Amino acid sequence: MSDKRSIFEEVSDAGPTERKAPVGGMIDQGKRGARRGIRVWLAVLFALVVVMIAVGGLTRLTDSGLSITEWKPVTGAIPPMSQTDWESEFAKYQEIPEFQLQNKGMSLEEFKTIYWWEWGHRQLGRFIGLVWALGFAGFALARAIPTGWTGRLVTIGALGGLQGAVGWWMVSSGLTGTMLDVASYRLATHLGLAFVILGTIAWYIFQLGREERDLMQARRLREAKLWGISTGWLHLAFVQILLGALVAGIDAGQSFTDWPTMGGQFIPPEAFDLTPVWRNFFENAGLVQFIHRMVAYLLLAMTIMALIKGRKSANASTRAAFIAASIAVFGQVCLGIYVLFSGVQAHVALTHQIIAVLVWVLILRARFLSGYPITDAIRRG
Repeated sequence: MSDKRSIFEEVSDAGPTERKAPVGGMIDQGKRGARRGIRVWLAVLFALVVVMIAVGGLTRLTDSGLSITEWKPVTGAIPPMSQTDWESEFAKYQEIPEFQLQNKGMSLEEFKTIYWWEWGHRQLGRFIGLVWALGFAGFALARAIPTGWTGRLVTIGALGGLQGAVGWWMVSSGLTGTMLDVASYRLATHLGLAFVILGTIAWYIFQLGREERDLMQARRLREAKLWGISTGWLHLAFVQILLGALVAGIDAGQSFTDWPTMGGQFIPPEAFDLTPVWRNFFENAGLVQFIHRMVAYLLLAMTIMALIKGRKSANASTRAAFIAASIAVFGQVCLGIYVLFSGVQAHVALTHQIIAVLVWVLILRARFLSGYPITDAIRRG
């Protein structure tokens, strides 16, 4: 007679069953990839774009942007190698309005100086493209790109390629007619796209710094009011950056260097002298600078509001982010006033442009932390 089995004994022909490890949720099913490595790569790209913005500013301040009159994305990487090559490049420059109307007495040696600035600017752009391409190819071949991130990383490369095309579109505006510089609205487009690229890279760096499941959980705790305020704050800062490019494009900062008035008046004289009227908003130095000042005041007011609201956040990291961004804006406003008092000295104006990068990224970070807050382990009562 066979032994009786306990009613609590599991009947199985396969013997005792082994316990399986619990299966994670859908968030954990995707490939995690080399998140840290990609984040480092993006940080390098971010730093290079910041350097690119600085070099671009110096290229403009040294009036070097029109020294290369052709767009050769590949062969243009090789500079003139002989006296004949240099004379050929100089001859091309002598055909454009900037030389004929402004630099008629320029020597070949002087031309070489501005040529190297523009060549370096373009070469840096090529190097950034190479860093992106090699990094993307490396992570793709290693199958180390996290699930859902391929399209995002391709977007960065596409934006970089578009930036190169916009750069040439900008330069080409100063090669014909009576233009002594590039069109200011094209300069604003070029700089604006650079900040879009910076913002995109920074946002991805923020996201890669935390696990997907952490972001999903944090999103449920989004501080809706702070998210809305920081979104508006970010957009207004972007508009101000574009206006700053318009000011730089026509050297509007040098037209009125007094503050808080402009030529002793609130609204500058001859603010609407150009016809048709719309031209004044792009080409009238007094009106363009006036608008830039007014938006600065509006941005300052919005910063104060964001600071007041941000300091009420229940999360310490979010509070700190809003405070840091506000301090940067306050400093940028003060620096902007000093730019005027300095007579728009090149190094001061360039510093003002670089601080704009800091303002942009810090506001973006405040927005990120209001949308994906890091909750405090112990909340104060």
